[in-house]
Amino acid sequence: MQAQILLFFQDHGNSFFDFLANFFTMFGEQNLIVAISLFIFWCVDKKKGFAICSVLLFSLVGGGIFKAITKVPRPFQVMPQIQGKRLSTATGYSFPSGHTTCAASFFSSTALAFRKRWISISCSLLIILVGISRMYLGVHWPTDVAGGLILGILTSILFFTMFYQMQDKDIYAFCMLFGPLGSAVALVMAALLTLGRIDVTAYTDLMKTLAILGGSYFGFAMESKFIHFKVEGTILRKILRYVVGMLGVLLIMLLKKVFPQSMYYVGAFIRYTLLGLWATALYPLLGKRLFSNS
Repeated sequence: MQAQILLFFQDHGNSFFDFLANFFTMFGEQNLIVAISLFIFWCVDKKKGFAICSVLLFSLVGGGIFKAITKVPRPFQVMPQIQGKRLSTATGYSFPSGHTTCAASFFSSTALAFRKRWISISCSLLIILVGISRMYLGVHWPTDVAGGLILGILTSILFFTMFYQMQDKDIYAFCMLFGPLGSAVALVMAALLTLGRIDVTAYTDLMKTLAILGGSYFGFAMESKFIHFKVEGTILRKILRYVVGMLGVLLIMLLKKVFPQSMYYVGAFIRYTLLGLWATALYPLLGKRLFSNS
């Protein structure tokens, strides 16, 4: 049945559907989701931003663990009839779909955060279209997409309210527990990956996710206890705030060119940790005047 579904998409593929699939799959890619998440955290609502980011991070960690345990190959790897497309996004094993997990957790928690009909409808459509795009592109089985949907939406339902209702002291305690834990596990993984002791396909993406979780949570803890930035401001000020912050994100990701290939995994650990720390503490601290009207 799974093969028949994928072959149906394969048989009805054309350049227009290719364009649509490549467009909608981007709404499950971490670069775009991070960009939207940071806009919410920096410019809209800190508490909602923290809750949405937390749901996203925990769902992606869960997905990474499932990938490492199940080690399911992707459709185009086992079915010669399937022509995989957009393969640069097909990293790691297949189950569950990381794009679908990312979209399902982010957009469902966003719908819970803002509770407006047009937002809920838009978010629901995007979750569905991301899942369909992954099957159309031949990089995921239907069960991968179903698993990602269940994991992402269930994480939102179970944990969004808990994260949203946390007070500053609770955020500090929670983040100081899970931040160092995530960083420690990610660092060990980076070392083992560098030494060739663990499966690169299974653990590279999980290591990066844990690294950004560690950096983000240490930053959330510092912000809640010491920084206390404000999201209020004029539209122009918010645009400036966002652009400057995203330039910092871009510079951090460009640090990839600094590390030699032999240090790729350690470099990735440093970059993703620094990315999380920049987003949630360093930029709010350094650009605090941009975060208020005063």
